[in-house]
Amino acid sequence: MAEFDVDLAAARIAEQAERAGREAAARFERSGPVVGKASSDAIEVEVAPGGLLTSVTIHRSALRHGSSVIADQILELAQRATRRAGDKMYHALAPVVDASQLEVLGYEPIPDDDPDADTYSYGR
Repeated sequence: MAEFDVDLAAARIAEQAERAGREAAARFERSGPVVGKASSDAIEVEVAPGGLLTSVTIHRSALRHGSSVIADQILELAQRATRRAGDKMYHALAPVVDASQLEVLGYEPIPDDDPDADTYSYGR
């Protein structure tokens, strides 16, 4: 039975993780912050990957609708922006992280024909 060198295996894994981290950091440095945005005629939202709202802008024209309509629109836009942020993270990290790991984290690509797909590419 062959011996397994745990220390060597751990060192290789650490080296791979460090290399992937450096490559990901370089990609983010070139691209800037990863955010997802979505808007309607009267409301704009921006989210960080994972869906944390970082900005909500409500224009005056939205105020003629009731608060429940505005809340529903914000939630719908936040979901769309979250998908977009996940798509951007996926494409930014796909060269350095296995696709299955990205999908476990909730970062999935959006098909080009999907209405939530942005009109620009990110890190592609």
